[in-house]
Amino acid sequence: MRYEAEHFLATQNSLGEGALWSVDEQALYWVDLDSNYFYRWDYRTGQQRTYDAGQLVGCLRLRANGGLVLAAQHGFAFWDFDQDRLVPVTDPEQRPDIRFNDGGVDPQGRFWAGSMLFGPQIGNPGGSLYRLDPDHSVHKMVSPVAIPNGIGWSPDRKTMYHADTTYNTIYAYDYDDATGQIENKRVFVYTPDGPGQPDGFTIDAEGYIWSCCWDGWSVVRYNPQGQVDSEVHLPVARVTSCAFGGPDLDELFITTARTGLTEEQLRQQPQAGDIFRLKTGVKGVRAASFAG
Repeated sequence: MRYEAEHFLATQNSLGEGALWSVDEQALYWVDLDSNYFYRWDYRTGQQRTYDAGQLVGCLRLRANGGLVLAAQHGFAFWDFDQDRLVPVTDPEQRPDIRFNDGGVDPQGRFWAGSMLFGPQIGNPGGSLYRLDPDHSVHKMVSPVAIPNGIGWSPDRKTMYHADTTYNTIYAYDYDDATGQIENKRVFVYTPDGPGQPDGFTIDAEGYIWSCCWDGWSVVRYNPQGQVDSEVHLPVARVTSCAFGGPDLDELFITTARTGLTEEQLRQQPQAGDIFRLKTGVKGVRAASFAG
């Protein structure tokens, strides 16, 4: 089945990423990874607000104690909305040529995020996938990784999925919900012939993965066996992340990018960097909050 996403917000982000839906706030969050900014859009009012984190933010997730947990240029941090400021937690890398990229919170409230080389070395395997536990201890779970992107967990809490864009692959792991340990790494989806490369993704209530395709003009829905179920087409090439939201959690919000496109490509894709939406008829899963 093939769907067409509708244009939703004219954000014109350079590298829109990290889509996140807050059920309690009925609000959409996302980042512009080429800037220090992240954003909040209110579903009820339609108002959008911009926040300056003072450093690049790879992704953000909800925090049970209030505010957000961030994977940023200089490691893990919290965002304090009362004072509108970033509060550093820890930087397991402490290298100027490495920043954090995408991440997610597992069902037990642990925050996972991947680091990566950036600048001239981008795309080479120099980063790692880390797990930040509620007690703020950090654990290196997978290394090396190249461009760590989407991460998520199956509804039965037995499988963790993680994308590495460089390798055109979404990997699957056996996941221990109680301990947060992973094992038995294997290829879930490999897309050397496209469409595009796997970037961010989200998992719906049926356990299907909606994978955003960088330079693929689409979001592809895979069943739990890794087979293509359906495809969402967009009028822009660089599709980066997605999240289910709306009052019924059945609207797919999709971020995109314009970075690296030529002037001619931008003329052909004037909505690159904007946010798109699809009313899917499929329900998502409430985003877990970091428990620390």
